Order: sequence, then C-alpha cells, then structure tokens
Amino acid sequence: MLLFVGLGNPGAKYAHNRHNIGFMAVDEIARRHGFAPWRRRFQGETSEGTLDGERVVLLRPATFMNESGRAVQEAANFFKLGVGEIIVFQDELELPPGKLRVKLGGGIAGHNGLRSISAHLGNDYRRVRLGIGHPGVKELVHGHVLSDFAKSDRPWVEALCEAVADNAGLLAKGHDSTFQNKVHLAMQAKGFTSKEEGGGKPD
Repeated sequence: MLLFVGLGNPGAKYAHNRHNIGFMAVDEIARRHGFAPWRRRFQGETSEGTLDGERVVLLRPATFMNESGRAVQEAANFFKLGVGEIIVFQDELELPPGKLRVKLGGGIAGHNGLRSISAHLGNDYRRVRLGIGHPGVKELVHGHVLSDFAKSDRPWVEALCEAVADNAGLLAKGHDSTFQNKVHLAMQAKGFTSKEEGGGKPD
C-alpha cells in the first residue's frame, strides 16, 4: 500500500495557484483511475483506489502548506506506512514549467510543505517534482507560487497532470525512471518542450 500526497493550500482562493499543482496532480489521478469519492480524514481529504494492482491512498492535506506534515503523519500512522511508502507531489521552482523529476530524499530547497513533512517523518520519501519555473529573483518567489497560473499556462498544466495520471501505475510499482521518461515523452508529443532540456539545477 502507498500514500500519494498532493501538496497545496485548501480553499477556492488557492485552487489555481502554482503552489497547488500537487493537488491538481492527485485530483487527476483520482479522476482518471476511478478512485472513491474524496472524504475528510487525517486533517485533510483522502480518496482510495488501485493503480496497476497496488492499493493507493491519495491525500490532500487541509492544514495549509506549512503544516502538511501533520496530516501526512496521521495518515501514515493509521495505515502503518513507512516513509518509503510515501510519495509527495510538489511544485518545483528549480525546474522549468512542465518538466518533471522524481527524487528520493534530498534537500527541501525552501519548500515549506517538504520542510513540514521532513520534520514529522524524516527525509527519505519520494518526491514528484512538478516544474513551475522560477520568477528570476528571490524576492518574487512568494508572489510567484501564491499566484494563479496564467491562462497561457493552462494547456501545459493540464497536459502534465494528465501525463502524470496516465503513468501513475509505474510510480506505484517503483519504476520511477520509466515513469519520468513516459511523462517527458507525453509532454513532447503534445508539443510542450523546454529550451532548458536538462531541467534545472541539481540540489
């Protein structure tokens, strides 16, 4: 059994923020794979289903981003899951828009949701890093992540969430590199490519 955690802030005010792309990704997984209706529990909302025969619980914390770890820990304790059975979907400033990388452990790069989860559970969970791009200067980061995607961004955001959902079974099976590659190819096929093909800085 696995716990897929989408990071974001609860409420309509934040629904289309760049910071909420983690919520968008798990929402699309639930839709495309016929998961059960969302219900309130573990200081958040969950939806359950299967991906390639693996039982998966999706979690959207309702604690606000900087307290996400509380909801994740509560769910992990209930299902008796180790940190290695948790996969977190997060927005990533250091990747160009529409790029994706899967990573185990590592730094939190100032991400408050990751900081909270690491404080509660340790650092050795997998992260699906969903590129939203960097505004260019540090002072603009807060406004960048907490503002809505531009109308012109919506096609690639939808395409990325669809590609993630379509290939989520690979993630559930632990085939992270294949998952990453399939998403990349799906984005290319839809015409979304980046000049920064290398995809951001290592961290």
